[in-house]
Order: sequence, then C-alpha cells, then structure tokens
Amino acid sequence: MKHKKKWWLLGLIVLVFAAIFYGWSQTNEDSSSNLKTVIIGYQPGSAWDVIKSRGKFAKEMEKKGYKIKYKEFQNGAAMLEALATGDVDYAPVGDTPPISALASGTKLTYVAAGNTQAKNSEVLVKKDSGINSLKDLKGKKIAYTKGTSSQYMVFQTLKKAGLSVDDVKWVNLDQNAAAVAYSKGKVDAWATWDPMAAKAELSSSSKVLTNGEETKALNRSFIVSPTSYAKNHRSISKLLIKYGEQEMTWINHHHTKVTNILSNILSVPKKAIKLTVERQTYGLYKMKKSYVTKEQKIADKFYEENILSKHVNINKYVQYLN
Repeated sequence: MKHKKKWWLLGLIVLVFAAIFYGWSQTNEDSSSNLKTVIIGYQPGSAWDVIKSRGKFAKEMEKKGYKIKYKEFQNGAAMLEALATGDVDYAPVGDTPPISALASGTKLTYVAAGNTQAKNSEVLVKKDSGINSLKDLKGKKIAYTKGTSSQYMVFQTLKKAGLSVDDVKWVNLDQNAAAVAYSKGKVDAWATWDPMAAKAELSSSSKVLTNGEETKALNRSFIVSPTSYAKNHRSISKLLIKYGEQEMTWINHHHTKVTNILSNILSVPKKAIKLTVERQTYGLYKMKKSYVTKEQKIADKFYEENILSKHVNINKYVQYLN
C-alpha cells in the first residue's frame, strides 16, 4: 500500500511540473526559442501588407534572432497612438502623422524613409459636381482625415488654387466614413490615398481633380520608432532597412504577383490595385538631410496655420544610421 502511494505521489508531482512547464513555455515562447519579438505596424494595402503576406522578411529576421509580429491599423495616426503606448516598435507611416504625434508629446524617432507616394494621393470629385478646376472648390465641403497625409494634401491643393483655408469647409472623417460621405454626396470632394483613391478614380462617377505630384504634397513614407527603442536597438533598425529594401525591390519587379496578393487580402478589384502598385516606386533607406528638410516644411506649415500649437524641429527626432 505504501509502495502504491509512493508511486501515486511521484506521478502527481510529475504532472504538476509538466503543467507548470507547459504554461511557462506558452507565455515565454520567445525566451525558450531565444528570439526577441519585434512588433511592426502596417496599413492595409501598403508595402508592409505584402511583406507580411510573403513571409520572407520575417524569415530573414528570424535568422538574426528576431521574431516579427505585425499589427494592422487603418491609418498612420492610429498606428502612432499605439506607438506612444509602446504597443508598436516600428511604424511605417506617411509624412504627416509623425509631425502631429511629435507636437502632441509622443517621443518618437525617424529611423528610415521610403519613396514618395505623390501619385497615390488625390483629391476626388464627382463628374457631375460642377467642380472642374481647383478654384471651383471655394465654398465646398472637403473630406479628409486629421493627422494624415490627406490633411496636408488639402493645404497644398488650396495653395495651388490660390484659396485660403477658410475658403472651404473642412470635414474631418476617418477614411471609411469619408468614403461613405463622398459616395452619398454629403461632401463635395475627398482627399484620400491609394488603394481607396484608385478604386474611386476608376469608378464611372468620379474624376481626379488633382494629385500630390501636381500640388507638391509628395507624401514620402517614413518608419518611426519610440525614441527609447530606437536608441537601444540600432542594430535591429539596420536589419529592418536591409531586408526591407530587399522586399521593396522584389515588389518593384513583381507587380502582377503583388496585385494578386493585395487584391485577395483587400477584396478590392485588381484594376484598382494594379493602378496603385504601378504608379509608385517602392524603397526603404536610411534617413538623409534632404528628407528631413522637406518634412520640416510640413511641420512649419501646420504651425503657421495653427494646426499645431507647438513648433516641431524635425532634426531633433532623427536617427542617422551609419
């Protein structure tokens, strides 16, 4: 009897330790595999949506000891809110969101830059709207999303038209709500970006009034990181740029495959995705002074127009990697 109790007790102890080990392994997966988790935000339809789907970038980073996790956001402003709370390590965004975030007190650092997306940013109107020139926007309602590239797009559009910010009615909506308002005629114009812009552009009812190339709203993309993270993880940032640029090169040479990937993910017609992909060149680079100079112009404009209560000196928040 004592012998049976002894074995029963030993078995119980083994089960307890097995349960403890299992629980520990589930909550410490990265530690047990010696991989450090790196969280990257992305927006639907972006290059990072393709990179996530392909999986090659994550495999390359894994070889270097890092496990990549992705988090999806509908726009750059929302992504930077997550970055401010430490929920994202790297945020690929347009040129405007980081400026607004810095002005609000977010401690972030520019670690990389992409190419401009000037042709992918547009102001759309209905073909029967009677709006045939930029000056026709006077007195009209324009939908945009505060803190995103669409806001700067409206500024530059008005500047090119010779109109003031008070000559139009600004309607701040997230892009999904803006799409609905535009389709129902509740706004007269819509400042947006691809693939939403391409989808609307190809519809029978819309036309492009202007784009970022014409207005000089170039919308260069950047990758920003929490300042403390960027400071302590320069090696990861360098790898991100190295393998990220390889992915961008692949995208530039495989438009058909990229179109198929994004069309399946987004359930958007291939014609719209094809237009989105083919009218831009993808890239990822270390930060340069010339990128900072142009980003500063946006910050200055927002401060002059009282959009920002604090003037932002972009150069203070840039990491120049060797």
